[in-house]
Amino acid sequence: MDASGERYVSIGRVGGVHGVRGWLKIRSATAPPARIFEYQPWRVARDGRWRSVGVSGSRRHGGSFVAKLDGVDDRESARAWVGADIAVRRSQLPPLSPREYYWCDLIGMTVHDTAGASLGRVRSLMETGANDVMVVEGGSEILIPFVLEQVVRSVDLDRGKIVVEWSSAA
Repeated sequence: MDASGERYVSIGRVGGVHGVRGWLKIRSATAPPARIFEYQPWRVARDGRWRSVGVSGSRRHGGSFVAKLDGVDDRESARAWVGADIAVRRSQLPPLSPREYYWCDLIGMTVHDTAGASLGRVRSLMETGANDVMVVEGGSEILIPFVLEQVVRSVDLDRGKIVVEWSSAA
């Protein structure tokens, strides 16, 4: 969050240096991956501090992407950005249709079964191909498919609560 209360969400990470002119390998967490370049400016964490940075160039490179940050003009200065998180204001993300959710909004929500028992909090989500899976951390780690209606009965973003059809013995 910044001083105005604006929330920032992670959309990727700087994975490495590409070439000698300051280009960086980018690991996108957006869907589709190229969408990461539609969100400007980026907030990038470096040395424990967040900075706004512009992207002066980007392109596909093999199966991934590379980008040129403003003011990063050589391999040595690019190396300082490796491992940095890339974030944007939550308000920059496009609105979703009803019953669609951004993972960043689900992370941290409490998860309860239909009987009201708390199963824990959503620590992360992962894509498995068939469906997304919530990693819920309570007394132990539980993997719960994020399948609306069949497993996930309700999502209340305002209350930060997800109700699932799930048995702790499952």
